[in-house]
Amino acid sequence: MLLVVLTFVILLLLNVPIAFTLGIAGIMYFLTQASVPLPVVVQRMITGTQSYPLLAVPFFILAGHIMNASGITSRLMKLADALTGHMAGGLAQASIVLSMLMGGVSGSSNADVAMETRILLPEMRKKRYSDGFSAAVLAFGSLTTAIIPPSIGLVLYGFVGQVSIGKLLMAGIIPGILMGLVMMFTTYLYAKKRGYDTDDRIKRKSFGELIIAVKDSIWALLFPVILVVTIRFGIFTATEASAFAVVYAFLVGKFIYRELDWVKLKASLKDSAEDNAMILLIISMAAVVSYVLAYEKVPVKLASFIVGISENPYIIMGTIIVFLLIAGMLMEGTVNILLLTPIFLPIITKAGFDPVHFGIIMAIMVQIGGVTPPVGVNMYTVCSLGNIPIENFVKESLPYLLALIIIIIIIVAFPQISLFLPGLIR
Repeated sequence: MLLVVLTFVILLLLNVPIAFTLGIAGIMYFLTQASVPLPVVVQRMITGTQSYPLLAVPFFILAGHIMNASGITSRLMKLADALTGHMAGGLAQASIVLSMLMGGVSGSSNADVAMETRILLPEMRKKRYSDGFSAAVLAFGSLTTAIIPPSIGLVLYGFVGQVSIGKLLMAGIIPGILMGLVMMFTTYLYAKKRGYDTDDRIKRKSFGELIIAVKDSIWALLFPVILVVTIRFGIFTATEASAFAVVYAFLVGKFIYRELDWVKLKASLKDSAEDNAMILLIISMAAVVSYVLAYEKVPVKLASFIVGISENPYIIMGTIIVFLLIAGMLMEGTVNILLLTPIFLPIITKAGFDPVHFGIIMAIMVQIGGVTPPVGVNMYTVCSLGNIPIENFVKESLPYLLALIIIIIIIVAFPQISLFLPGLIR
């Protein structure tokens, strides 16, 4: 087992792609353990992807790409600007609102931050926002996209932990909105202090202009509503809803907005195939490592260690949160969910916490890992696309990181924030 850990750490430090890091580390165990036959590796890779609920992931990814190609993003941007353009730091505020709206479209924070960086960063520079501030707003604001449904991370958590995906998707709505509002408040304080967009000549959009913006983006706004309602009333399972999302995205883009042509559809299919290939390769390799961890009884040993620290459920939760924060700094979010959910979910359930409640906490903690060094995927995305030094990002991101930690504390202390809407499902 020590050889597996050393192999994993060395490959991680060498920046080997995470799927191959997991696969090679897992295979090392089978090569050194004569009691476990090598063909088990292939069996675990295949069975790791054989799941009906897992079908929701490729469908939601495809729906997101088709919606982005259908002109939905530009319409949502106009709505976000109409809602917040008059506020201090108006463009930064609009980027956070856009991420919240995009949560109902793409389900991927990394896709959202890449898109917004290309669109909004040049405009932020024209308004003389500092690069570090702009990068922090774009990266942290994008995290709401992965919490508000359809969230790919929550689907994977539900798949691995055998937790209701429908309840998880509903549970993400209020915490996701809360995250957005807290980050907007943080941005307001930041902008006021630095004088970003504080000119009194910036007028609030009229009611008529706001209605026009809502009307233009109504089909995009209806999607998450339809998603939640159909799951709530048992019309669709989460997997069926994801397939419906693809049909919905195609019909809106082709026949309502009339911006989806064959070239854009072909590009959407190609991009979604690449994204799904990456995710499913990680899932199949993680299944090998998960088998090794289970075979070596690592979850049982770690559970005994954590419970041995204290029997207080909040200390147990705090310990796991700290572990998730550290793990998020070292490993990509998808890997953390696939590997750590089977380990921590039984512990947290035994401590008396609801698995849906913990799913939201875990999803947020995993997302925090995307904006913290040394393996912050969202951080590297915005900094590389904008040619912004990492140290500038880290310095300006501290208030947002503090805001997210406060949100985690609030959600732990008040479980109904995440459990109220799922409680409506019978």
